[in-house]
Amino acid sequence: MGKKRLEDAIKQMNHPIEVVYKCFELDPTSERDINYSIYESLSKKYGMSIDQAKANTNNMVQMAKELGLDYQFDTMILTNTFDAHRLVMFAKKQGLMVEMTERILHAYFTESKHIGDHKTLIQLAVEVGLDQESVARMLASDEMSHEVRADEQEAVDYGIRSVPFFLVNKKYAITGAQPTQVFVDSLNQIIEQDGLAEEFPHDEGEFCDDEGCDIPKK
Repeated sequence: MGKKRLEDAIKQMNHPIEVVYKCFELDPTSERDINYSIYESLSKKYGMSIDQAKANTNNMVQMAKELGLDYQFDTMILTNTFDAHRLVMFAKKQGLMVEMTERILHAYFTESKHIGDHKTLIQLAVEVGLDQESVARMLASDEMSHEVRADEQEAVDYGIRSVPFFLVNKKYAITGAQPTQVFVDSLNQIIEQDGLAEEFPHDEGEFCDDEGCDIPKK
């Protein structure tokens, strides 16, 4: 949802904005094949009942619908996402990072596809225009692992512990799936204050919210 709201905000901007996706695993310890549901996972993680977990996700489903997104939590397949991240980094080298990211997200949230399964990932990659044999070789190796780990270490360096997290010009941060207007106001403020050009030290600050933006610690 945060991604969609950012995209909607960018459409309203009069300044060119480039979006680069970074790798971040919510649970790097997850197995590839998981035999429990998202509701069971949330129940265990947050100490709530299954019914409470369903109620919370239903609220998210409704918010997603308002943005034109179709979330299917009942049939969602949980998995380890490391290989999916490797595929996005591979697609980035081919100029298809945005397309690959969007395809994987749709496959996971809407189509209930197993995005930890190599056959599924290869199919999705071919759909966005990547070469089947090249993707299969990459997934069978450890290629792009360094790139994923580098992104994850960068997140640690910036103190990022949750997503969505939007880092603008490597110094301003907007956290959470903020309303579209908050993104618009925050980006306009950044453009006015900094011009999205000059760099200055990552030494103090907080985040962008309804009241403005500051520099995150690093």
